[in-house]
Amino acid sequence: MPDSSLRPGVLVLNGPNLNRLGVREPETYGAATLADLEADLRRQFPELALRFAQHNSEGDLIDALHGADAVETAGVVFNPGGYAHTSVALRDAVASISTPVVEVHISNVYAREDFRHVSLLSAVCAGVITGLGLAGYALAVRHVAGSV
Repeated sequence: MPDSSLRPGVLVLNGPNLNRLGVREPETYGAATLADLEADLRRQFPELALRFAQHNSEGDLIDALHGADAVETAGVVFNPGGYAHTSVALRDAVASISTPVVEVHISNVYAREDFRHVSLLSAVCAGVITGLGLAGYALAVRHVAGSV
């Protein structure tokens, strides 16, 4: 049972291939794993009811976004991975919920391939953080939790 003294929850949602952090292209994404990121955020924000999810499937990500809107959630920190550049369905899911979503990318997408320069989600998100490594997640958590 969640601790009722904790502030409203924040969902940290990661998309495809982020389960491969620490293994996949460490020169771009670093050596830390997804478990390392989750542990670090729990240490930084012990007062928050953080929830974590990672899905490689677009439909599961949509379900997670819809679910965040159905429970008391202060906001969603969302790294959509490559789906940011291709998924109208994820864009529509973000647009359909009242819970604020901050889009996060570990790498600077503007310093990479041209196809990564356009995110279909950014226009319907409360904000976008890109290129700050894993530190971008903490900034996004602070924002959606109202701690800025």
